[in-house]
Amino acid sequence: MGDRNNTKWSRFRYTPGLPLYGEERVTSGTGHLTLSEVAAGEGIVLLKNDGALPLAGGTRVALFGKATFDYVKGGGGSGDVNVSHTVNIYDGLKAFPDWIRVSEATIPFYRGHVEKELAEGKLPGFVSEPALPGDLLKKAAAEADVAIISICRYSGEGWDRKTDQSVRGESVGGPGAEDQSAMLFERGDFYLSKAEQALVAGVKKAFSRVVVLLNVGGVIESEWFASDKKINAVLLTGQGGICGGRAAAAALLGVINPSGRLIDTWAADIEDYPSTKGFFKSDAYVEYEEDIFVGYRYFSTIKGADERVVYPFGYGMGYSDFDLESMQARELDGAIEAEVTVVNRGPLPGKEVLQLYAELPQGKLGKPARTLAAFAKTKLLMPGDSQRLLLRVKLDDLASYDDTGKVKKSAWILEKGNYRFYLGTNVRDAWPIEYEYVLTRDRIVKQLTEKIAPKALKRRLTADGRYEKLETSKTSSKNEAKKLKPLPLSEWDGYAPAARAIPQRFVYQPDKSVHSLDEVADGRLTMSAFMKQLTDEDLIWMFSGQPNTGVANTWGFGNNERFGIPNVMTADGPAGLRTQAETGVTTTAWPVASTLAATWNTELVTAVGEAAAEEVKENNIGVWLAPAINIHRSPFCGRNFEYFSEDPFLTGIMAAAVIRGVQSKRIGATIKHFAFNNKETNRRESDSRVSERAAREIYLKGFEIAIRESDPWCVMTSYNLVNGEHTSSNEELLTGILRGEWGYEGLIMTDWWSTGDPYRDLLAGIDLRMPNGVPDRIRAALDKGLISRKDLERSAKRILELLLKLD
Repeated sequence: MGDRNNTKWSRFRYTPGLPLYGEERVTSGTGHLTLSEVAAGEGIVLLKNDGALPLAGGTRVALFGKATFDYVKGGGGSGDVNVSHTVNIYDGLKAFPDWIRVSEATIPFYRGHVEKELAEGKLPGFVSEPALPGDLLKKAAAEADVAIISICRYSGEGWDRKTDQSVRGESVGGPGAEDQSAMLFERGDFYLSKAEQALVAGVKKAFSRVVVLLNVGGVIESEWFASDKKINAVLLTGQGGICGGRAAAAALLGVINPSGRLIDTWAADIEDYPSTKGFFKSDAYVEYEEDIFVGYRYFSTIKGADERVVYPFGYGMGYSDFDLESMQARELDGAIEAEVTVVNRGPLPGKEVLQLYAELPQGKLGKPARTLAAFAKTKLLMPGDSQRLLLRVKLDDLASYDDTGKVKKSAWILEKGNYRFYLGTNVRDAWPIEYEYVLTRDRIVKQLTEKIAPKALKRRLTADGRYEKLETSKTSSKNEAKKLKPLPLSEWDGYAPAARAIPQRFVYQPDKSVHSLDEVADGRLTMSAFMKQLTDEDLIWMFSGQPNTGVANTWGFGNNERFGIPNVMTADGPAGLRTQAETGVTTTAWPVASTLAATWNTELVTAVGEAAAEEVKENNIGVWLAPAINIHRSPFCGRNFEYFSEDPFLTGIMAAAVIRGVQSKRIGATIKHFAFNNKETNRRESDSRVSERAAREIYLKGFEIAIRESDPWCVMTSYNLVNGEHTSSNEELLTGILRGEWGYEGLIMTDWWSTGDPYRDLLAGIDLRMPNGVPDRIRAALDKGLISRKDLERSAKRILELLLKLD
């Protein structure tokens, strides 16, 4: 292996050898490729192992499955990245010639098949699984001791994974993405296709040792390998970005000791998830009837549900065993602290993840049986080494929200009773610690007022497995009465921002009759004095996105040369810097969010944020449209790869880690999609019908944590409606909760071509409408008195304040 100990990423200890690319550019340079591989390796989860892994030196292996070459680095749509290359499984293993012997028996067959179908227009991940000729299987068995089967999945923006293939979305992930998926997977891609089943059966018959690699960004069926003794080991490699194939190879060989942990619950069947039944009930709405019982909160609470879990939340094996010793717990300054010593008892260096779960008193509100309250990951421990870890949770952060008045309406409450805590390595294998916190009376943590209450959700699940009826709100938005004649979608949807017609000289000359934004930056002029110069027209145009420059393909903002306001570009994320393909600029594809979260390593994730920002900055981009932090409510959601987890606490902490890294380079981070974007089908008009409690405890909590911990400079709203109103036009959500309750002072932008009315977005709290703010519409609203100059100034001020933060 090449020595990379001189790089700034060496503190993560696994230092892979990569080809030396030219170091003239930071973007996709050696240091970033190395970090991407490190992150991919640490996000790998060992699901099963009977001793087959790690492979011993000199082991002869044969490779099976089209995913050997059809490696999926990430998902489709805005989360995709233009790269110079992708390291697949075969190339990854061939990078270790002194460690392993790879049979070439199946290689020409799979390589040729993948190249042929990609040339015909198939998307990566959607190449068909070819029937392996018997003679090739026989030859491979004669040349190898271990079979490695690779399985991959691909999903993307604008469409959802399905079992019912009759439902269609927008397929932003590429032309015909849903149709290609339907052709490959008879029952939907949660399950193995018939071709994959045949491949697995044939390989098991020919080999006594079989290892499976899962190159997937979300949950799939797992009983087929979990209970099959003929499948000896399974690695969930996730979607590891540009160097993911080499990271997978390193895990197979024991170059790295897998320390990734599951960020979702893996149940036996798609029907076991409570969100499945109603997911495709209607294109017009989704009813969040499972309420706060999402993921492990459901499976650990509802009677009998845990029996359907194959791999629990937080689960993951490794090549070393760890002991937990000298466990202590106490209450200190309004927080519970748990300390434990972790000892590596195994033969290899490795890391362990400790997870602290809380069991709250059921009280009148009802609670999940387990709630993740804190976690910590050890450093790399040598055999015999130990580390003392401290896990801490504020008691106030364990409060539940009362949305119906069972204790105190519209309040965060700690109900009286015993608060118990469990420490372990996953939600199922977390054992009680010898400490309980006892509260003798109910305590109101924070009194609020009702916001975004459901208007059509009629019932929700409770902790005893029954459903309770919900009262529905009859109130309407404060700006419901402020309307212009509806704006036809055809007049603005899909249109890039217009360029404002302003006379310009061939050679730029500053207008000395006005003050420049530079004077505000230098402290020579106040922001209010600067803004007084701006006309209504200046403010109206600032509310809209601005034309692309350079490598950007998601447009900019600002852009008033007369006043020295730059046109700052944005760029898609979160798996890397997405550029205009026609420019030929390639960037680093980082592991997808679900793989980064599986590292449970905030320091590493922050480093990825720093490196991503360096590429953004080098390419003259000012704001990165990442991270995306919606909850994995259902395995069906087509963008789960782009989001972190089913758990809001893990989601918020990981998002904050990314944001800290990005903004340390004075590049703006953007958390998205605020909020309830848990389904892609008809995403622009689908109504997320959710209780106020579930909204606050599950779907908004990750955003709240990220804002509290890292103060992202931008928030992007989602396309969908929540309880009958588009999020971009929802004043209770944006001004009431985001700004009023959480104290957020940054910029709020819409998602691209959101269908909320532009002027109503402005009134609700939007500062920037992307990419086209429809200036004529805003002018008409101003002329009719539906909006004021003060509304425009408020948004313009936040745009200008953001510009002053950027480097």
